[in-house]
Amino acid sequence: MKRSDYREHPELRPEHSATSWRDVAMLWGPIAFLCLVALGVFVWLVDPAPPRTIVMSAGPTDSSFLPTAEAYRKILARNGITLKILISDGSVQNLQRLLDPKQHVDLALVQGGISKGMNTSSLMSLGSMFYAPIVVFYRGSGVTRLSQFAGKRIEIGREGSGTRVLSLDLLKANGIVPDGAATLMPYDGDQAARKLVDGEADAAFFNGDSATRAMMLRLLQTPGISFMDFAQASAYTRLFPYLSEIDLPPGVLDLGNNVPPVPIHLISPVVELIARPNLHPAVSDLLIEAAQEVHGMPGILQHGGEFPNATAHEYRISEDAARYYRSGKSFLYRNLTFWLASLVDRLLVVLLPIAVLLVPGLRMLPALYRWRIRSRIYRWYGALIAIEREAFSDATDEQRAALLKELDQIEDSVNKLKMPLAYADAFYVLREHVSFVRSRLGLHQGPRPPRSAQGEPN
Repeated sequence: MKRSDYREHPELRPEHSATSWRDVAMLWGPIAFLCLVALGVFVWLVDPAPPRTIVMSAGPTDSSFLPTAEAYRKILARNGITLKILISDGSVQNLQRLLDPKQHVDLALVQGGISKGMNTSSLMSLGSMFYAPIVVFYRGSGVTRLSQFAGKRIEIGREGSGTRVLSLDLLKANGIVPDGAATLMPYDGDQAARKLVDGEADAAFFNGDSATRAMMLRLLQTPGISFMDFAQASAYTRLFPYLSEIDLPPGVLDLGNNVPPVPIHLISPVVELIARPNLHPAVSDLLIEAAQEVHGMPGILQHGGEFPNATAHEYRISEDAARYYRSGKSFLYRNLTFWLASLVDRLLVVLLPIAVLLVPGLRMLPALYRWRIRSRIYRWYGALIAIEREAFSDATDEQRAALLKELDQIEDSVNKLKMPLAYADAFYVLREHVSFVRSRLGLHQGPRPPRSAQGEPN
């Protein structure tokens, strides 16, 4: 259509038939607001963002637990997660920290066999990480049974360590108890190794949270110090279900010097990564991924791919960990950066509550829109009916003149309405009814001025 047509017919101007943004806002605004509220509440309460910092209780400075935690920290840092590591006395204190709500600890390395007397049902395991064998060094040679240390000076580990708990259990099974003939000393790690070398102790227990491989190699190279072979290893694994039997083949520690020269039988608990139940699922995945990088390779005590695993021991495997071991990382986390994948994953999770509100809302929109547009027209019919009734109730000439003036105002207001083209029929019907009421009043006037057509839709 040419611009000249709009000048000749101002009622055809597009702006008079355009959809009002106010109508759109009034219809979509409440629905959008409810969706945003539902989104915010769901994200805040159900699926919060992964934390930037988590806290881990590790072990003593001279233990193998601390280097493991340091390795985790470096890997988590690649994805923007800061791992804060706390020094501890060992597995017992780690477990106590997790169980204490006043302690701000998210996870810890805990070896098996130390949870007696503690209610650990609130905790969950991210899987078994590695073996922590019980290693006994002693002065002399030929010892294959713990009962042979009766009456000796034995270092069993400091208070709060898993070494101490396991040592007491194993010695008790062999008739050696505190306050008995044997002297039980609270030393472990490097301190216990020095006392053994200096002759201040006859035997020393070491394991995951009290020793490092380097320290044990030094003891193996010290004259007069021997490595105990647990000849009864199979019996121990039957009596203590949390223990596994491990064999060190000849030369595994040093092929050139054939250390050890003969197979050595060991017993070992498994170290698990234990967490509180509120650990974020995305962080759980990152921790297991880090554990696979740290512990997945073959080593002296394990085959490649043996750790980490989802075998349940003393703690239940978390649902998130079981899902990861079963199917691995999700598509998003395999193909996007951690934080972008986390954001997209959370948005996908909240689509359900949004859909619950949005789908019914979308179904209602056409009806609401029709009602809102037609309500602009219908509200004038009440005024027209009132004028017509009053005009035919013995109204005077002055009253009729006033009614006519009111009718003119109604017609002016009607002509200024903005109507979508789809509702032009209702608009023109209303104008016809205004003319009908005018004719009923018996007041015929000439043609209306051009302003009467200002609001006509096209």
